[in-house]
Amino acid sequence: MKYRHLFIVAGVCAISACSDNHTPEPDEEQAVAFPEWYYTGGKLGTSYITTSAAFEQPSKSVEEGGFLASFKRGEQLFEKNYVSNSSGVRSGLGPMYVRSSCMHCHPGYGHGKSQPDGAFRTNEMGNGYLLVVYNPTTQGYVNWLAGMPQGHAVAPFKAPLDENKVILKWHEYTDPWGNRFDDGETYSLRYPEVNMSRDAVYAYRQGVLTDELMGDYEVRLESTIGIYGTGLLDAISDEDIKAQYAAEEKDGYMPNGLNPAVFAGGEWKGQYTSKEVSSDGKTYPLRYTYALSRGPLQDAPGANAYWNITNVTRSDRRYHYKDAGGYYAKAAASDPEVQASFASYIEGIDPDHTHPEWFTSDVEQNILAYINSTTLPAEATDQNYIDLMVWHRGLAVPAVRGIDNPAVERGKELFEEIGCAYCHRPSWTTGSDEIRDPAQFFTKSEPGRLLPQYPYQKIWPYTDMVQHKLLMVNDIRNGWCRTTPLWGRGLHQMVTGSEYADRLHDCRARTTLEAIMWHGTSAQSDAYETVRKFRALSKEDRDAVVTFLDAI
Repeated sequence: MKYRHLFIVAGVCAISACSDNHTPEPDEEQAVAFPEWYYTGGKLGTSYITTSAAFEQPSKSVEEGGFLASFKRGEQLFEKNYVSNSSGVRSGLGPMYVRSSCMHCHPGYGHGKSQPDGAFRTNEMGNGYLLVVYNPTTQGYVNWLAGMPQGHAVAPFKAPLDENKVILKWHEYTDPWGNRFDDGETYSLRYPEVNMSRDAVYAYRQGVLTDELMGDYEVRLESTIGIYGTGLLDAISDEDIKAQYAAEEKDGYMPNGLNPAVFAGGEWKGQYTSKEVSSDGKTYPLRYTYALSRGPLQDAPGANAYWNITNVTRSDRRYHYKDAGGYYAKAAASDPEVQASFASYIEGIDPDHTHPEWFTSDVEQNILAYINSTTLPAEATDQNYIDLMVWHRGLAVPAVRGIDNPAVERGKELFEEIGCAYCHRPSWTTGSDEIRDPAQFFTKSEPGRLLPQYPYQKIWPYTDMVQHKLLMVNDIRNGWCRTTPLWGRGLHQMVTGSEYADRLHDCRARTTLEAIMWHGTSAQSDAYETVRKFRALSKEDRDAVVTFLDAI
């Protein structure tokens, strides 16, 4: 069964003889034979199934804490599509939205899959790409599209972005070494380019946006990452994360230093504060997303996505996710086709006319009032949200595979020797894991708002939780990218069915080897010297590093 661990009796099954579908969970007598790094998620957060359901397993904290029923309900909320009905199960999609389900972006609960040349299609299951549309001068997100641009809408509304006019193109790339090792082995590299015409934007086509208002803009891709084990990362103490920053600043090993907008002079320069009305007003270290835009998990990407991706409102988010400039609302309100059908649409949303401002004689003002409302009815229940976060925080991490393979052990040694372990810090020990929620939903004294916890666990995510620069062609916006955890990534293709390994922030790396080599394409990259050392290894040793990365 999907949720059942495989338990084995001492002496019955050697590791190498076990099924390919499982890694063993040793009993106390056997545990001495397993190195501690085998338990990627510690004793509370490690799972032992390596089938296509490897990322879907509940942690022991879920099972032992009595959260399993809630976990399963949350899983359904993650996996199933939301619909545009105004009532019923998973209703409330839209009126404009990014995807109709979480699973669209996180196939098999993992990293998104790279997409082929052509129009940008977010209704393709597994397309985890999010478009990053920003001003190249300020490096800030544009204010005329939502931060995660919405390519879909519920009639009579029209999508803020026409995805048919967003074109993805892959280009081949040759690095300074000619894509060749000194011993003759070759490799290929590629990178994505995204072109988006101005008339892809609905507000521009409607004449609400002008060329001057839009200004210059560029588009980059960022793919979703795996969500398993995120609760374990949340359990790392704020003090330990600050100590990591301080240590890296002191040793000065990275050519590009630290992002000065985040940390400088031994102190935080940028931290997370909730923007919700319910905010506790406190600041927290930034720890989630490539751009380090979020703090504690309870107000981080998953909590945020369970609102803005589908635009399904909650009791604590009673407003629509939309562009910061208000251009979409003005464009929709002035669109004759939207106006013609709005009355029947809003009647279905509010049949009792509890919002009289949506039913005046001025249809344009009615539309504006609806789109800009901050008192919308809650479409998802509080229990839905609790279940989703129990599931989110309760996902375990697969144990290391091939633990008895000498190449895995050799690769681990080399990984540390050549410097990979500096940014991809192998292990952390979690703190007391006090549940922190800047928006104060999960810190209220009301019953039933408990979540799985992971106190004092030694975990092996292979990340320093800090941003660095690789300076690749068509790089991530502003160049700063948080070190992505490596745990479980070797299972990506099995779990998602992808053709490629889909590594790095935009899935440009089709193989683990390509991902390594992209780290050194610029002499100014923080990882350039490490890649030089990797290049100096024999092919056997290079293969061992790859084997290790695919095993953890």
